[in-house]
This record gives sequence, C-alpha cells and structure tokens, in this order.
Amino acid sequence: MEAEMLRYSPSSSVMLRPTVLSLLLACAVSLGSSTVILENGMPLMWAQTWGQVTDLPTQNGILNPDPWNVLHRMSLYRLMISATDSYMGCMGTNATDNPIWGLPLQLGWMKTSGRLADPTSTTTCGLQTGDPMCISTQSWWGCVNYFTSALPFLSAAKQGFMGEGVQVQMQVPEGVTDFCTTYTDCAALYPDVMAKWDAFFEGLKSAKDSPLPDNEKKDYLLGIYWAAQMVSTHTSAMCSARKSHYSSVEMSFAQNWVNSAEYVSAAHFHSNLNNSARFLTPLPNRVLKVGDSPPNIADLSEDENHTLSIFSWMSNINTLLGGSLVRMWKSAMCSVTTREKGRELLNQLLLDPRFATTSFLSIISGMTTSC
Repeated sequence: MEAEMLRYSPSSSVMLRPTVLSLLLACAVSLGSSTVILENGMPLMWAQTWGQVTDLPTQNGILNPDPWNVLHRMSLYRLMISATDSYMGCMGTNATDNPIWGLPLQLGWMKTSGRLADPTSTTTCGLQTGDPMCISTQSWWGCVNYFTSALPFLSAAKQGFMGEGVQVQMQVPEGVTDFCTTYTDCAALYPDVMAKWDAFFEGLKSAKDSPLPDNEKKDYLLGIYWAAQMVSTHTSAMCSARKSHYSSVEMSFAQNWVNSAEYVSAAHFHSNLNNSARFLTPLPNRVLKVGDSPPNIADLSEDENHTLSIFSWMSNINTLLGGSLVRMWKSAMCSVTTREKGRELLNQLLLDPRFATTSFLSIISGMTTSC
C-alpha cells in the first residue's frame, strides 16, 4: 500500500478513543491550522516504522515490541492496518479508508505537541534534547493511548491477524507495574476491553463474506470498532493519577477530548486518514499551562483557540442540560440512515462553524423524532 519504508533500529533510541475524534472540534474549526500531523501525506514518522511483523524485536520466539517508544507504538498501528486492510473493502476504494488510520494520526499529534514527554520534568523522556522517541510512563496522554495501541494489537495477534500462533509480550520500563503486557494479563485485568477488541477483529472476518450491502457492513464494522474504542477510553480511568502532573487548563481540555468520543462513536464516524486529519489538525500544538485562557492564547493559532473555546462551550452546555445533549445525540443515532446523516453533519459542521451554533440542537431534535 505504501512505498518501501526505512527500517528503524530500536537500539538507536529510547522508542476516537478512543482514536478519538471530536464533534466538539467539528463545531469549531475552519480549514486552516498550524498543527502538522501529516508528513508526505502519511502520519508523522510513518517512513521510520516497521512494515512486517518479522521486523519487530523478539525474545525467546515471542514478539517483544516496546510500546514506550513512539516508533514501536506507531509500528503496531501500521501492522494492524496492513493486517486488516483486506477486510475493509466496504469502507471505500482508497488505500487509506481503514478506520484504524485515525489512531496513528492521533499518536503523531500527541508526540509533536509534547504530550508524550515526562510531565514531571524529572527525566528527558520525550524531549527533543533528550530521548525524543521515548513515551513517558508518567504521561496521562501516553497512558490513555496505551489502551488503544498495545491492547488492540494483543487482541489482533490473538485472533491470528499477525500470523498463526504468534505470541506477543510488550516491553515495560523497569519498576513500572501498572500496565498489562500480554493478552492473558490484559484479559484478566480488563476483560471488557479485550472482549470488545476481540469482537472487532472477529467481526472483520465474519463481515467479509456477509451478503449485507456495503453501507450496512460499513456501519456494522464502524460500530464494533467504536465500541472497542469507547470501552478502552472508559477503562483508561486507571491513568487518572497522572492528571496531577498537568495544569487544570490542560486537564479540562483532556476531559473534554475524552467526552467528545461519545458524539463520534454514536455516529460511527469513519476515522480514515483524510477525515481524521481534518479533525485532528486544529488541536492545540502544545501542552496547556496555567494562565492559558482561550480564545486568547497568544502563541496558538486562531483555529486552535477556537477549538478550545468550543470544547468548553459544548461541555458546559451538556452539563447545564444535565447530560441531555449527549443523550439527544445518541438517541438520534438510532439507525444506519441516521448515523449516515450524523456523519454528514460532522463534515458540514467542519466546513461551516456558524452552522453548528445556530442549528445544532434543532437538527438533533429533528433527527431524534425520526427514530
């Protein structure tokens, strides 16, 4: 699918969420933005990732990737995309229509915005002047992303997508004990997460030869994909202790980012490369700090400031309505047809920010009555 990529040696470096995409973001952004998440049309650092399972490090015949290295974690996504592409014909005709593409784009944004670096500043992990490919185990963002990278890869391997009988054990930094590293361990600690990812990978196989029309297959696969994303997002609450390393402004944004998955998942959003890039590009290009007050953060672009403002606005509206905004949206996403309309609405909101604030509630109400 891609041109031959450069091989990266792990010895040369310390390597919706959900991807989670955002309706809230869609309400806010215009097409321009300063955040770079693509490189030659692909996720950042894609040319340095591994394209074959046999490229991964092994120990005693067991695959032994290091998910605390950006390139290793990015390689897990590339291998999952490659292994599932032949099951994704209903998604479209483009080579980048696989919904898993949203996840490496999200990881690239986390990396380039400094969110994978050590927030305690006690190490140089993740710093350009230190170990730039290192993902800190103290990073809340890196911790949350672990549940949508390492865990689905372990599930994919268990379901045979990485080859018959392939076993995987993730590396873990010395002294770190709160992350599962094998399928068996993860299934014991997080049975719902692994069950949902298993259901997704099993669903790919069953849907391939299904007589259903492609639009219904697509809706079904996106549904089980986002179900896995959502349970991963909810389970990542185990990362909460790491929130204390960040400013209240950053954590408010982070919580709104997590909450946005409720809208995206309900619509079975098609998180292919192009759609994901449009939603992720206007996210803030650095960690927010004390004193940052959108929409007036001087060193962020107008799009980034607007995005942060709308995140807060939508969250506040939902809170004032006692959560009914999210409930209304979920109720409206009640069929293949309304979910298709919901996905179209997300794209319309992206192209016309004024449309979101003047018509959003009335559109949702109308869609709900059609269920």
